[in-house]
Amino acid sequence: MSELRIRAAVPGDLDAVLAFWRTAAEGTSISDDRDGVERLLARDPEALLLAESAGELVGTVIAGFDGWRCHLYRLAVHPGSRRRGVGSALLAAAEERFVRLGGRRGDAMVLTRNETAHHAWRAAGYTAQEQWRRWVKPLT
Repeated sequence: MSELRIRAAVPGDLDAVLAFWRTAAEGTSISDDRDGVERLLARDPEALLLAESAGELVGTVIAGFDGWRCHLYRLAVHPGSRRRGVGSALLAAAEERFVRLGGRRGDAMVLTRNETAHHAWRAAGYTAQEQWRRWVKPLT
């Protein structure tokens, strides 16, 4: 793979990111729309990290820090670029961001059925916490 560049997304990237997620991300989220990603960037302009190779988007991760916890969402790597270090580079950049902001522990939301992702997260040093369950309530 040619040189990998990690950078924060800018508003002009949103259409490409949303299209990328339809190809590379497992499942969809209620926030996977232009308004949702615009709100993310308005609140935390450095939260959405992009990986590019040869000018092409090959990966994303949202590294959100609320001042208390470090949350990882939307780690996605293009199918043709998997197992080439893209996810590892994105996680390293996210973890560096968290440490710089004073974060102490990163957590990730990973779909139960996404076995491929489970392997990737384990390889990155993350462990599942079976004693926790995610509770959600749609607000709209």
